Amino acid sequence: MVKNPAKSQLMFDALYTYIENKSSMKLSDDERKLVEESFKPKKLRKRQYFLQEGDVCKYMGFVIKGSSRMFSVDQRGNEHVIRLGLENWWIGDYESYKLLTPARFNIEVLEDTELLLVTNEQMQQLMDRIPAVAAMVKAMDERGAIATQQRMHAAISLTAEERYENLAKTYPMFLQRFPQNVIASYLGISAETLSRIRKNAYQK
Repeated sequence: MVKNPAKSQLMFDALYTYIENKSSMKLSDDERKLVEESFKPKKLRKRQYFLQEGDVCKYMGFVIKGSSRMFSVDQRGNEHVIRLGLENWWIGDYESYKLLTPARFNIEVLEDTELLLVTNEQMQQLMDRIPAVAAMVKAMDERGAIATQQRMHAAISLTAEERYENLAKTYPMFLQRFPQNVIASYLGISAETLSRIRKNAYQK
């Protein structure tokens, strides 16, 4: 847990800014207090798991600082990165979180990470009581649906080079913050293929 009150307040300030930006609404002091009462700060060390396959995802985490990867492991022991996360992103297995079913995925933090956690029940209560939170969740759902569709299109229709170029254009920070093997898994290619693509990109 994050015990420093001043640091905890800075964490919540980041969440307030996120809510207001996504909803285009200002939070009142009373609404901010409700948010603070619903979220709890959490720290994870590098390589710790936020969630492991088979466990129920009881919380969604808003990332204040750090990075994470969400991945599955196939029967051969190969890892497949599904999502990556950085500051001002949310992490969690949404299906498990909403339905309280065993998670299909693992979520590991790749840097020392600070989060604000909220249960599904608490989030529902906030949505009922704070219009800005309801608008934020709607915007997140819309963005998530578009991102999922774009990722599916890339996996089906784009070459490895095109997938890399698209990632470099859309999320350039990924290439700076995540190891090459994680980026390769996220793109659905081998580390060797990614190395070749990056080498060719530098030579252009």
